[in-house]
Amino acid sequence: MPEAPAAPETAPESIDDVDTLSVAVAELRPALEAILMVTDEPLDKVRLASVVGHPVSDVEAALESLAAEYAEQGRGFDLRPVAGGWRFYSRPEFAGVVESFVLDGQQARLTQAALETLSVVAYKQPVSRARVSAIRGVNVDGVMRTLLTRGLVEEAGQDEQSGANLYRTTSYFLERIGITSLDELPELAPYLPDMDDLEDELASVAGTEAPPAEPAPTGQADDEEPAHAPSPHPSPHSGAGTEPHGGTETA
Repeated sequence: MPEAPAAPETAPESIDDVDTLSVAVAELRPALEAILMVTDEPLDKVRLASVVGHPVSDVEAALESLAAEYAEQGRGFDLRPVAGGWRFYSRPEFAGVVESFVLDGQQARLTQAALETLSVVAYKQPVSRARVSAIRGVNVDGVMRTLLTRGLVEEAGQDEQSGANLYRTTSYFLERIGITSLDELPELAPYLPDMDDLEDELASVAGTEAPPAEPAPTGQADDEEPAHAPSPHPSPHSGAGTEPHGGTETA
């Protein structure tokens, strides 16, 4: 019986046969700089590695090296890890120059009311509009719409008990204030009253209506004020007020 012809020998596939970008190792840093220069959002190390065709560990080391080099040279920009990725930012000491260029009557800035509302969402998230209104003491519907439109706040499901929509900050919020996670937000304890007291006050505001005033005791003169007359001043956390605008102002 004739023997079957032997199969042609093939060389084992090597790592060089795998399709990769033709970027030399020496060009890794310039390639990263070029990509980060044109991106409009932070890019994580895995995404960058897939683009430049280098191992993730090499990309991470190159990013850290570039960031240290820029800081040492005192460049006008920094390379920072923000919101899970990397992106170029102007250095803080040049903020005045950049602000005068970018905000020269051309861009609407958040009002103080919008900034306060955004702060409440950042520290209490996920939180409902009613909760934010109770904390701020005014109706925040218009301001919340502005924050949603600007991409700083997003919906985060519904409250199981009340069914109200909940809101949280976005990754764009982290990017704009230059932090990686909410854990980097400054502590509020030095600037606020005891949070337990605040919770008690909010709970009392959200309770039932105040009971009617007790009738004047027998023998009390008509012009005497009842001993437990309700205060004529509304609670600062009543939520009865309304913001005069949607939360933006022209620079």
